[in-house]
Amino acid sequence: MPETADAGLITISEGRAETAVLASPAVDGPFAGPAPAPARAGRRQRRQWGWYRLISPVAVIALWQLLSSAGLIPADKLPPPTTVWHTAVSLVTTSSPAYGTLPGAMLVSLQRMAIGFAVGGTIAVLLALVAGLSRLGENAVDPLLQIVRMLPLFGLIPVFIVWFGIGELPKIILIALGAAIPLYLNTFAGIRSVDAKLAEVGRVQRLTRAETIRHIVLPGALPQALTGLRQSLGVAWLALVVAEQVNANAGLGFMISQATQFLRNDVILVALAVYAVLGLITDALVRLLERRALAWRRGILG
Repeated sequence: MPETADAGLITISEGRAETAVLASPAVDGPFAGPAPAPARAGRRQRRQWGWYRLISPVAVIALWQLLSSAGLIPADKLPPPTTVWHTAVSLVTTSSPAYGTLPGAMLVSLQRMAIGFAVGGTIAVLLALVAGLSRLGENAVDPLLQIVRMLPLFGLIPVFIVWFGIGELPKIILIALGAAIPLYLNTFAGIRSVDAKLAEVGRVQRLTRAETIRHIVLPGALPQALTGLRQSLGVAWLALVVAEQVNANAGLGFMISQATQFLRNDVILVALAVYAVLGLITDALVRLLERRALAWRRGILG
């Protein structure tokens, strides 16, 4: 069959290309057939491993309950899991004068988290694009972000209180700042790690700068950007925990502050458990997005 080369790109004759497509077992697009058996087996295996991940947490909780029941762990220092569970049910079903309700506190915390993370994440991605796509942008943006990165995040709380008062604004800024730095660093590194040969292909195809960014730069930077997204979510949740304990009148952090005054370790553990569960849920959502968006990439474990 005849083959021609144009600017380093190989064009295969129509008949040969059609044969190759028909012979391919995994064709994407509207004519794609059912998923091959190895793909279905891989998904089934991932679900099985997902259940295996629960073994160690359940074992730790069971050991905790056994040690508490045996009297080896003082209940006033670390309440047993059964006590923590009963407290959680009580906070969900009834409204406490000191703590409010657990669903209400969760909604307040989620609102703060969503606003702060949206602001910080948007700013981080925009700054990473500016710094990653030009030397001038890097010289203008990156030194300032590196300085901010070296500042102790929670040491800025007194400064924010002096500047913005004790309302919601300093809490939102603290969460946004905590979320922005990891996402910026990873997105910037992902943009700079895009293979130069791909950019050369874009120039051969006469792509505009906007098309090059959309079809080459952003997909190439996506793996590291998603890693940065997971890291920034972790830091943002940590910033939320600290921010809500500073002059807050609602939220999970406020519940922890109130429980500290009344020496209610069970309430503290409930609030911390909710923080952990919410953090794990957001991380699992990003991991699901990562699997779907990077389905083309095979790792060492398949």
